[in-house]
Amino acid sequence: MTQPRQPGQVDPILAAGDEPASNPTSNDYFGDILAARMHRRTLLRGSLAAAVAAAMSTALPFGSALAAGTQAAPTRIGFQAIPVSNTDSVVVPEGYNVQTFIPWGTPISGSMPAASLEASGDDQGHQVGSHHDGMHFFPLEGSSRDGLLVLNHEYVEPRFMHAEAQGLALDSEGFPQYEDGSRDADQVLKELNAHGVSVVRARQSDDGQWQVIEDERNRRITGLTPMRLAGPVAGTEHVTTKYSPDGSMTRGTLNNCANGVTPWNTYLAAEENWAGYFANQDAEIDRRQARYGIESRSEGRYQWHRAAGGADEFARFDASSRGASPREDYRNEPHGFGYMVEIDPYDPSSIPVKRTHLGRFAHEGVVFAPAVEGQPVVCYSGDDARFEYIYKFVSAKPYQAASADGSLLDEGTLYVAKFHEDGSGEWLALAPGENGLTPENGFADLAEILVNARSAADHVGATKMDRPEWGAVDPATGQVYFTLTNNTRRSEEQVDAANPRAENHFGHIVRWQEDGTHAAERFQWEIFLLAGDQESGRHLDGTPLDQEAIFASPDGLWIDPDRRVWIQTDISESVVNSGNHEVFGNNQMLVADPETGELKRFLTGPVGQEITGIAMTPDQRTLFVNVQHPGATTSAEAFAAGELTSHWPEGGSALPRSATLVITREDGGIIGA
Repeated sequence: MTQPRQPGQVDPILAAGDEPASNPTSNDYFGDILAARMHRRTLLRGSLAAAVAAAMSTALPFGSALAAGTQAAPTRIGFQAIPVSNTDSVVVPEGYNVQTFIPWGTPISGSMPAASLEASGDDQGHQVGSHHDGMHFFPLEGSSRDGLLVLNHEYVEPRFMHAEAQGLALDSEGFPQYEDGSRDADQVLKELNAHGVSVVRARQSDDGQWQVIEDERNRRITGLTPMRLAGPVAGTEHVTTKYSPDGSMTRGTLNNCANGVTPWNTYLAAEENWAGYFANQDAEIDRRQARYGIESRSEGRYQWHRAAGGADEFARFDASSRGASPREDYRNEPHGFGYMVEIDPYDPSSIPVKRTHLGRFAHEGVVFAPAVEGQPVVCYSGDDARFEYIYKFVSAKPYQAASADGSLLDEGTLYVAKFHEDGSGEWLALAPGENGLTPENGFADLAEILVNARSAADHVGATKMDRPEWGAVDPATGQVYFTLTNNTRRSEEQVDAANPRAENHFGHIVRWQEDGTHAAERFQWEIFLLAGDQESGRHLDGTPLDQEAIFASPDGLWIDPDRRVWIQTDISESVVNSGNHEVFGNNQMLVADPETGELKRFLTGPVGQEITGIAMTPDQRTLFVNVQHPGATTSAEAFAAGELTSHWPEGGSALPRSATLVITREDGGIIGA
């Protein structure tokens, strides 16, 4: 096992595993729409400051005090902002404490196997997974000190998982393999079991520290867990496989990034960059895979299909046509991925369900509008890839608290967003016979539309967005927020007074107000924050960001019950702390006031990581935040020499591990206030 696999060249601003652009349409770019809108206002107002302010304050209904021209409300942000940092540590404001909790490999079930490079693949199935991401705290009996912490595990870094990897020249995507290109089967099992979701009972002891409690509800949902398909795609020819000839089941969930929580208190895990895990040797690949980035002769991100022994659970990652029909091979296996996966954390015997009516794409997560008795359930989701779209689902049946369950997500209408230059927008239905989605145009029925959600959105003319990431809904105003991480396509020749940045590396946050209820088909939008340094970043009122507020690549997003907007950043390890990103330091978390636009930095993380995932106890006195892939900036040569960029959280010479932060105030007060 001496041949390390090294991935090919990718877009330098993309993080490991991120999907490259695969949208070939001529649909409008959001950047073009924003530029045109700002240019028109520039002509009318005559200055860059006025143009930026105009595009960022459009007097939305129930909008900001600044936008409406009224007196600003008192600040919601009560801590002293911290500076940027490039140290291998976690920094929070004065008066706050941080505990490191459940790092990768922490035992939670079975015989409680200890974390170790020598731990087996089966052991990993009883340990906390790798690369922590979206999460939620489900209280037990309403307690803020005892509950089930449920968290996603986006992907793995094999070099930090296997004893056999030590000393090899492996980058963050590399893995050990045999001379003939095959892989050790137990290593593949370990990597699959490190994906998925962890359900962990967590309790705060009298000394304030949180600990894992052994409990029958502790479990791992992994890349191998049997899962039921539900909704219009289930049982169709799109998802028939050797494993499930009737198209009712699939195995596992992969690349779980952000999450969601249903009004009936279950957990939803998003399947984001799942397409890269599949190999396909077919000469021609149809849109069900090609439109999601699976190319002819592709090998797969970790080459799991090459596991020695050819076990079926590994071989399924080869989507090539090898049998006489889809029931004899795994050509349709990728069509069982790209969904939101519903998990009941309170019932360890429950089978996870993939809700196909929410659409198939690179789900970053899902955010629900507040459920209203007797009205439809509404939720939003972003497709996290270059020039992809923002979607909304509206249930067919009304919400009834006494009987609501996941079946509400199996019937309804999936919409995609179209943004207009004048600050208005509309939701375009992805439904049979609507907006040109007809058999004549290649969309035979609803299942065909949903399994090809990207192609359907292309066809109806949705607006190409700059990597839609997490969403959040303001509990008071109902405004919906989405982070847009970056857009590097703008050239120097396209720079003008209203568009001061060539190649937008830094991203922004958009928000909108629906015209009526969240089920409405029209909305009004504005830019909430323009990320960047002190020259290019802008507050809500159009003024430049100050040093305590500069940030880049907004990703994670959450609004707490007191309406503080928590923003997490994911500057790619390929550019963090270098070039025009050097000024931002390590990835961080900030807090914004939705009324005044005030923005302060709350947390900075260690070297090479992404700050992601956020959850809070009901009393708002404990905050959980995830640190993903510390040390990912270690080069292949440095790894071979044992010269790692991070040793967090253990320090010394330890290998870095993703982990959860538990943040409390020294005075026991509400976080952020």
